[in-house]
Amino acid sequence: MYIEGVSTRKVQKILDEMCGFNVSSSDVSRATKSLDDELNKWRNRPLGRYIYLLLDARYEKIRYGGAVVDCAVLTAIGIDESGRRSIIGISVKISEQEIHWREFLQSLQERGLHGVELITSDAHAGLKAAKQAVFPSIPWQRCQFHLQQNAQSYVPKISMKEDVAFDIRSIFNAPNLDEAKRLLNINAKKYEQTAPKLSAWMAGNIPEGLTVFNFSREHWIKIRTNNNAERVNREIKRRTRVASIFPNTASCERLITAILIEIDEAWQTGEKYLDLT
Repeated sequence: MYIEGVSTRKVQKILDEMCGFNVSSSDVSRATKSLDDELNKWRNRPLGRYIYLLLDARYEKIRYGGAVVDCAVLTAIGIDESGRRSIIGISVKISEQEIHWREFLQSLQERGLHGVELITSDAHAGLKAAKQAVFPSIPWQRCQFHLQQNAQSYVPKISMKEDVAFDIRSIFNAPNLDEAKRLLNINAKKYEQTAPKLSAWMAGNIPEGLTVFNFSREHWIKIRTNNNAERVNREIKRRTRVASIFPNTASCERLITAILIEIDEAWQTGEKYLDLT
């Protein structure tokens, strides 16, 4: 019940009413710890070849050193040679900076991850430097959805926001890389006078979202954003919000790992995510 998102208080009440005995929140915690061996095996299972790798991070509240702090939860989704998705990694630590990302990527590599042709993610702090250190030759696709959102911070007038969104969409929806670059150049110049910060931002950041044009057109819609990982994060949030604040990183990692195993099992028995034949 706890793993499915039921609070420990409700677990106590249900067991009392249905079974006639009481359990404390510490009893529930001790019960969930019995899963640790199984969860650790899943987290450290050997990996193989994955063509596409999607990386993301979210935060959970943790009690640490007498205070409540944000704890970074890093996740990795792989798409293998058969076109199936798998959740291949999770790491829970206080920091999301470069050293955490680097250790996380190295752990995937040590478990046998190979053959990756593209990494898709948002521009998380430290991720680019970590990716360059661990997977320097693998192209990086910056999430187009988040680029579209980031651009709005550089739009000086509300009345311009709709036009800017349309112009950026036209770049991302171009039929090929050459046309995308042409449209980027046109739109960067278009805003040089009315929104110079936006113009400079577009020229410096939009190209990071165009890597996908070098891959199969049939795959673009599935690998140009990090929306898949975002949906996983929404499911994590739906279940972890009942805990509100975790007593430590271990309890956070335990619950989220159990959630991810459930999602991964559904993916393995469901339809293929991509046609890679």
